[in-house]
Amino acid sequence: MKKLGLVLGSGGARGVAHIGFLQALDENGIKPYCIAGCSMGAVVGGLYAKGMTPAEMLEVVKGLKASDIVDLSSNMIREKSMLKTVKMAKLIDKFYGDTTFEELRIPFMCNAFDLNKGKTVWFNTGKVAPCVRASASIPTVFKPVEMGERLLVDGGVIKRMPVEAVYKMGADAIVGVDVLGEPKGAEHDKNIFTYVLRLIEAVDWANASEEYEKGKYDILILPDLGEMSQYVVKHLEFAYERGYDAGLNSVNAIKELIL
Repeated sequence: MKKLGLVLGSGGARGVAHIGFLQALDENGIKPYCIAGCSMGAVVGGLYAKGMTPAEMLEVVKGLKASDIVDLSSNMIREKSMLKTVKMAKLIDKFYGDTTFEELRIPFMCNAFDLNKGKTVWFNTGKVAPCVRASASIPTVFKPVEMGERLLVDGGVIKRMPVEAVYKMGADAIVGVDVLGEPKGAEHDKNIFTYVLRLIEAVDWANASEEYEKGKYDILILPDLGEMSQYVVKHLEFAYERGYDAGLNSVNAIKELIL
């Protein structure tokens, strides 16, 4: 049997679809050999690698409110973000604790982008929580994470689908789940923050689509999430259901791939 590597991409609120996708795989006895995740894909993938079930994640999602994440910065210029990131950090620390990559049940890697050196950083050693937090720190929304000389933000700035990681971990059957897909049409940006986020989406898609054309995935799954915003904490159960449906529709193909 081939070693299945899952690549779970960035997606903010849309990333809840990853939970539904994993639930569909669980119900059909499909277990990944390794997982790579970026941003929300890192949050979900890391928790799954730690041993948290999709059902347990869904229960957390059902109780999640914007106030559990949003803590507006009093000085956006100095803090380099709209939010202070304190609440997000506490939420991630609550579920990961002091768990290290070496203690995870499934090999796992995630990525962030180092603003100081201008390149992608890969994580697979040490404590998981700060690395996942760095991977999910969307520029202008969340404060960058400092690690020594590194100033880290969301890995999706350059690489929202960290496919190289599953190859490094030894996978030989690659399945990717991209919950963002191609950017949808939008009205004129209302302020500098939406302007910057729109630019990130455009660059992000250009990089991702180029990799898709190179055929790095045996199966690429794009759940249909319609116009759902990745930046708004609502319709989360809708995202879960769409991810679950996409997983069920892919089960037979994945089974054929790994046999």
